Amino acid sequence: MTRLADLAELVRAPAALSVPGDVLSGAAAAGTLGRRTPALAGASVLLYWAGMAANDWADRRLDAVERPERPIPSGRIRPATAFGVAAGLTAAGLALAGAAGGRRATAVAVPLAATIWGYDLLAKNTAAGPAVMAACRGLDVLLGASIGPARDRGRREAPPSARGLVRALPAALTVAAHTWTVTALSRREVSGADRRLPRATLAGTALVAATALGRPDPVPVALAAGYAGRYGAAQARVLADPSPGRVRAAVGAGITGLPALQGALTARAGNRLLGLAVAAAAPLGRRLARLISPT
Repeated sequence: MTRLADLAELVRAPAALSVPGDVLSGAAAAGTLGRRTPALAGASVLLYWAGMAANDWADRRLDAVERPERPIPSGRIRPATAFGVAAGLTAAGLALAGAAGGRRATAVAVPLAATIWGYDLLAKNTAAGPAVMAACRGLDVLLGASIGPARDRGRREAPPSARGLVRALPAALTVAAHTWTVTALSRREVSGADRRLPRATLAGTALVAATALGRPDPVPVALAAGYAGRYGAAQARVLADPSPGRVRAAVGAGITGLPALQGALTARAGNRLLGLAVAAAAPLGRRLARLISPT
Protein backbone atom coordinates (compact mmCIF):
# COMPACT_ATOMS: atom_id res chain seq x y z
CA MET A 1 0.00 0.00 0.00
CA THR A 2 1.11 3.57 -0.68
CA ARG A 3 2.17 5.23 2.54
CA LEU A 4 0.97 8.68 3.51
CA ALA A 5 4.59 9.76 3.96
CA ASP A 6 5.34 8.78 0.36
CA LEU A 7 2.36 10.78 -0.90
CA ALA A 8 3.52 13.76 1.16
CA GLU A 9 6.93 13.48 -0.49
CA LEU A 10 5.34 13.14 -3.93
CA VAL A 11 3.38 16.39 -3.59
CA ARG A 12 6.13 18.10 -1.54
CA ALA A 13 3.53 18.75 1.14
CA PRO A 14 5.42 21.36 3.22
CA ALA A 15 5.95 23.56 0.15
CA ALA A 16 2.18 24.15 0.14
CA LEU A 17 2.73 26.59 3.00
CA SER A 18 3.89 28.99 0.29
CA VAL A 19 0.53 28.77 -1.51
CA PRO A 20 -2.30 30.30 0.59
CA GLY A 21 -0.45 33.61 0.69
CA ASP A 22 -0.97 33.93 -3.07
CA VAL A 23 -4.73 34.04 -2.66
CA LEU A 24 -4.61 36.15 0.50
CA SER A 25 -2.32 38.77 -1.03
CA GLY A 26 -4.50 38.92 -4.14
CA ALA A 27 -7.68 39.28 -2.09
CA ALA A 28 -6.08 41.95 0.11
CA ALA A 29 -4.92 43.93 -2.90
CA ALA A 30 -8.35 43.73 -4.54
CA GLY A 31 -10.27 44.44 -1.34
CA THR A 32 -12.13 41.13 -1.63
CA LEU A 33 -11.08 39.43 1.60
CA GLY A 34 -14.11 37.62 2.97
CA ARG A 35 -15.52 34.41 4.33
CA ARG A 36 -14.97 32.58 1.02
CA THR A 37 -11.28 33.47 0.76
CA PRO A 38 -10.06 30.51 2.91
CA ALA A 39 -11.86 28.08 0.60
CA LEU A 40 -10.14 29.63 -2.41
CA ALA A 41 -6.82 29.25 -0.60
CA GLY A 42 -7.67 25.58 -0.03
CA ALA A 43 -8.43 25.15 -3.73
CA SER A 44 -5.08 26.74 -4.52
CA VAL A 45 -3.27 24.24 -2.28
CA LEU A 46 -5.02 21.31 -3.98
CA LEU A 47 -4.02 22.57 -7.42
CA TYR A 48 -0.44 23.10 -6.24
CA TRP A 49 -0.21 19.54 -4.93
CA ALA A 50 -1.72 18.30 -8.19
CA GLY A 51 1.06 20.07 -10.07
CA MET A 52 3.74 18.49 -7.90
CA ALA A 53 2.34 15.00 -8.47
CA ALA A 54 1.99 15.61 -12.21
CA ASN A 55 5.56 16.92 -12.28
CA ASP A 56 6.93 13.69 -10.82
CA TRP A 57 4.77 11.59 -13.13
CA ALA A 58 6.05 13.50 -16.16
CA ASP A 59 9.67 13.30 -14.93
CA ARG A 60 9.62 9.67 -13.85
CA ARG A 61 12.14 8.48 -16.47
CA LEU A 62 14.48 11.42 -15.92
CA ASP A 63 14.25 11.00 -12.15
CA ALA A 64 15.21 7.34 -12.52
CA VAL A 65 18.63 8.64 -13.65
CA GLU A 66 19.04 11.90 -11.76
CA ARG A 67 16.95 11.37 -8.61
CA PRO A 68 16.37 7.66 -8.10
CA GLU A 69 15.37 8.30 -4.49
CA ARG A 70 12.14 10.07 -5.53
CA PRO A 71 8.89 8.15 -4.79
CA ILE A 72 8.19 6.94 -8.34
CA PRO A 73 11.64 5.70 -9.48
CA SER A 74 12.29 4.18 -6.05
CA GLY A 75 9.15 2.06 -6.46
CA ARG A 76 7.33 3.48 -3.46
CA ILE A 77 4.58 4.97 -5.66
CA ARG A 78 3.40 3.54 -8.98
CA PRO A 79 3.24 5.91 -11.96
CA ALA A 80 -0.48 5.26 -12.37
CA THR A 81 -1.04 6.17 -8.73
CA ALA A 82 0.86 9.43 -9.13
CA PHE A 83 -1.15 10.34 -12.23
CA GLY A 84 -4.39 9.49 -10.43
CA VAL A 85 -3.40 11.65 -7.47
CA ALA A 86 -2.62 14.56 -9.81
CA ALA A 87 -5.91 14.22 -11.68
CA GLY A 88 -7.95 13.79 -8.51
CA LEU A 89 -6.39 16.79 -6.79
CA THR A 90 -6.98 18.90 -9.90
CA ALA A 91 -10.65 17.95 -9.98
CA ALA A 92 -10.99 18.61 -6.25
CA GLY A 93 -9.28 22.00 -6.55
CA LEU A 94 -11.51 23.11 -9.40
CA ALA A 95 -14.62 21.88 -7.59
CA LEU A 96 -13.69 23.74 -4.40
CA ALA A 97 -12.92 26.94 -6.31
CA GLY A 98 -16.26 26.73 -8.07
CA ALA A 99 -18.13 26.06 -4.84
CA ALA A 100 -16.44 28.99 -3.11
CA GLY A 101 -16.44 31.57 -5.86
CA GLY A 102 -18.84 30.39 -8.53
CA ARG A 103 -18.26 31.14 -12.19
CA ARG A 104 -15.90 34.03 -11.48
CA ALA A 105 -13.48 31.89 -9.51
CA THR A 106 -13.83 29.01 -11.96
CA ALA A 107 -12.92 31.39 -14.79
CA VAL A 108 -9.53 31.87 -13.10
CA ALA A 109 -9.08 28.38 -11.65
CA VAL A 110 -9.51 26.57 -14.97
CA PRO A 111 -6.75 28.52 -16.78
CA LEU A 112 -4.61 28.10 -13.65
CA ALA A 113 -5.03 24.31 -13.72
CA ALA A 114 -4.40 24.22 -17.48
CA THR A 115 -1.22 26.26 -17.06
CA ILE A 116 0.00 23.96 -14.29
CA TRP A 117 -0.46 20.87 -16.43
CA GLY A 118 0.95 22.68 -19.47
CA TYR A 119 4.10 23.44 -17.53
CA ASP A 120 4.53 19.86 -16.30
CA LEU A 121 3.81 18.17 -19.62
CA LEU A 122 5.05 20.63 -22.23
CA ALA A 123 6.87 23.76 -21.12
CA LYS A 124 9.08 22.68 -18.24
CA ASN A 125 12.13 21.74 -20.26
CA THR A 126 11.79 24.55 -22.78
CA ALA A 127 12.95 28.15 -22.73
CA ALA A 128 9.38 29.13 -21.86
CA GLY A 129 9.40 27.07 -18.65
CA PRO A 130 10.15 29.85 -16.12
CA ALA A 131 7.62 32.19 -17.73
CA VAL A 132 4.88 29.53 -17.68
CA MET A 133 5.56 28.73 -14.03
CA ALA A 134 5.50 32.45 -13.25
CA ALA A 135 2.09 32.63 -14.94
CA CYS A 136 0.86 29.86 -12.62
CA ARG A 137 1.70 31.90 -9.55
CA GLY A 138 0.35 35.09 -11.04
CA LEU A 139 -2.98 33.42 -11.78
CA ASP A 140 -3.01 32.01 -8.26
CA VAL A 141 -2.80 35.55 -6.86
CA LEU A 142 -5.63 36.64 -9.15
CA LEU A 143 -7.72 33.73 -7.88
CA GLY A 144 -7.94 35.58 -4.58
CA ALA A 145 -9.34 38.63 -6.38
CA SER A 146 -11.92 36.67 -8.35
CA ILE A 147 -14.82 37.07 -5.90
CA GLY A 148 -16.53 40.26 -4.86
CA PRO A 149 -16.38 42.03 -1.50
CA ALA A 150 -19.04 41.32 1.08
CA ARG A 151 -22.06 43.62 1.19
CA ASP A 152 -22.54 45.73 4.28
CA ARG A 153 -25.94 44.17 4.87
CA GLY A 154 -27.19 40.67 4.38
CA ARG A 155 -25.32 37.50 3.64
CA ARG A 156 -25.05 37.79 -0.09
CA GLU A 157 -21.88 39.12 -1.64
CA ALA A 158 -21.57 41.79 -4.25
CA PRO A 159 -20.65 40.60 -7.74
CA PRO A 160 -16.99 41.26 -8.50
CA SER A 161 -15.88 43.54 -11.29
CA ALA A 162 -12.75 43.67 -13.36
CA ARG A 163 -11.60 46.48 -11.08
CA GLY A 164 -10.61 44.02 -8.34
CA LEU A 165 -8.51 41.95 -10.74
CA VAL A 166 -6.81 45.11 -11.99
CA ARG A 167 -6.02 46.19 -8.42
CA ALA A 168 -4.50 42.75 -7.72
CA LEU A 169 -2.42 42.75 -10.90
CA PRO A 170 0.69 44.44 -9.37
CA ALA A 171 0.78 41.84 -6.59
CA ALA A 172 0.33 39.07 -9.16
CA LEU A 173 3.21 40.38 -11.26
CA THR A 174 5.44 40.69 -8.20
CA VAL A 175 4.83 37.08 -7.14
CA ALA A 176 5.23 35.97 -10.76
CA ALA A 177 8.61 37.71 -11.02
CA HIS A 178 9.80 35.99 -7.86
CA THR A 179 8.62 32.66 -9.25
CA TRP A 180 10.57 33.25 -12.44
CA THR A 181 13.79 33.56 -10.43
CA VAL A 182 13.12 30.36 -8.47
CA THR A 183 12.16 28.38 -11.56
CA ALA A 184 15.18 29.59 -13.52
CA LEU A 185 17.46 28.45 -10.70
CA SER A 186 15.64 25.12 -10.32
CA ARG A 187 16.57 24.15 -13.87
CA ARG A 188 20.19 23.97 -12.69
CA GLU A 189 19.65 21.92 -9.54
CA VAL A 190 21.39 18.87 -10.97
CA SER A 191 24.01 20.35 -13.29
CA GLY A 192 24.97 23.49 -11.40
CA ALA A 193 24.70 27.05 -12.73
CA ASP A 194 26.66 29.48 -14.78
CA ARG A 195 27.39 32.59 -12.66
CA ARG A 196 25.36 34.74 -15.04
CA LEU A 197 22.19 33.06 -13.77
CA PRO A 198 22.49 34.00 -10.07
CA ARG A 199 23.47 37.52 -11.13
CA ALA A 200 20.23 37.80 -13.07
CA THR A 201 18.07 36.25 -10.35
CA LEU A 202 19.66 38.42 -7.66
CA ALA A 203 18.79 41.52 -9.66
CA GLY A 204 15.26 40.18 -10.02
CA THR A 205 14.98 39.56 -6.29
CA ALA A 206 16.09 43.11 -5.52
CA LEU A 207 13.45 44.47 -7.90
CA VAL A 208 10.76 42.21 -6.43
CA ALA A 209 11.57 43.31 -2.88
CA ALA A 210 11.50 46.97 -3.88
CA THR A 211 8.13 46.49 -5.58
CA ALA A 212 6.67 44.91 -2.44
CA LEU A 213 7.44 47.94 -0.28
CA GLY A 214 4.77 50.32 -1.51
CA ARG A 215 4.25 53.33 0.73
CA PRO A 216 6.59 53.71 3.74
CA ASP A 217 5.28 51.33 6.40
CA PRO A 218 7.40 49.38 8.90
CA VAL A 219 5.57 46.06 8.48
CA PRO A 220 5.89 45.56 4.69
CA VAL A 221 9.37 47.10 4.80
CA ALA A 222 10.52 44.60 7.44
CA LEU A 223 8.93 41.64 5.68
CA ALA A 224 10.31 42.60 2.27
CA ALA A 225 13.77 43.12 3.78
CA GLY A 226 13.61 39.71 5.46
CA TYR A 227 12.56 38.08 2.20
CA ALA A 228 15.34 39.77 0.22
CA GLY A 229 17.97 39.12 2.87
CA ARG A 230 17.43 35.37 3.21
CA TYR A 231 16.71 34.54 -0.43
CA GLY A 232 19.32 36.99 -1.67
CA ALA A 233 21.99 35.52 0.62
CA ALA A 234 21.27 32.02 -0.75
CA GLN A 235 21.69 33.31 -4.31
CA ALA A 236 24.89 35.12 -3.36
CA ARG A 237 26.30 31.79 -2.22
CA VAL A 238 25.43 30.36 -5.64
CA LEU A 239 27.28 33.26 -7.21
CA ALA A 240 30.36 32.36 -5.15
CA ASP A 241 30.01 28.62 -5.76
CA PRO A 242 27.48 27.64 -8.48
CA SER A 243 27.48 23.95 -7.53
CA PRO A 244 24.27 21.84 -7.62
CA GLY A 245 24.03 21.76 -3.83
CA ARG A 246 24.17 25.54 -3.55
CA VAL A 247 21.61 25.90 -6.34
CA ARG A 248 19.21 23.50 -4.61
CA ALA A 249 19.63 25.42 -1.36
CA ALA A 250 18.80 28.68 -3.15
CA VAL A 251 15.71 27.13 -4.73
CA GLY A 252 14.60 25.91 -1.32
CA ALA A 253 15.16 29.40 0.11
CA GLY A 254 13.07 30.87 -2.68
CA ILE A 255 10.19 28.48 -2.03
CA THR A 256 10.17 28.71 1.75
CA GLY A 257 10.81 32.47 1.67
CA LEU A 258 7.84 33.28 -0.53
CA PRO A 259 5.41 33.73 2.43
CA ALA A 260 7.50 36.68 3.62
CA LEU A 261 7.00 38.35 0.23
CA GLN A 262 3.30 37.51 0.22
CA GLY A 263 3.04 38.90 3.75
CA ALA A 264 4.69 42.14 2.64
CA LEU A 265 2.19 42.47 -0.22
CA THR A 266 -0.73 41.74 2.11
CA ALA A 267 0.50 44.28 4.68
CA ARG A 268 1.10 46.82 1.92
CA ALA A 269 -2.60 46.56 1.07
CA GLY A 270 -3.43 47.65 4.65
CA ASN A 271 -3.81 44.23 6.30
CA ARG A 272 -0.77 44.30 8.59
CA LEU A 273 -1.80 41.57 11.04
CA LEU A 274 -2.81 39.22 8.23
CA GLY A 275 0.46 40.01 6.47
CA LEU A 276 2.41 39.02 9.58
CA ALA A 277 0.36 35.82 9.84
CA VAL A 278 1.09 34.96 6.20
CA ALA A 279 4.81 35.61 6.71
CA ALA A 280 4.82 33.33 9.76
CA ALA A 281 4.54 30.36 7.39
CA ALA A 282 8.11 31.02 6.21
CA PRO A 283 10.01 29.77 9.31
CA LEU A 284 7.58 26.86 9.67
CA GLY A 285 8.19 25.92 6.05
CA ARG A 286 11.95 25.98 6.60
CA ARG A 287 11.63 23.58 9.52
CA LEU A 288 9.41 21.18 7.60
CA ALA A 289 11.75 21.36 4.59
CA ARG A 290 14.32 19.51 6.70
CA LEU A 291 11.94 16.56 6.75
CA ILE A 292 10.61 16.71 3.16
CA SER A 293 12.49 18.57 0.47
CA PRO A 294 10.44 21.31 -1.21
CA THR A 295 12.47 21.01 -4.45
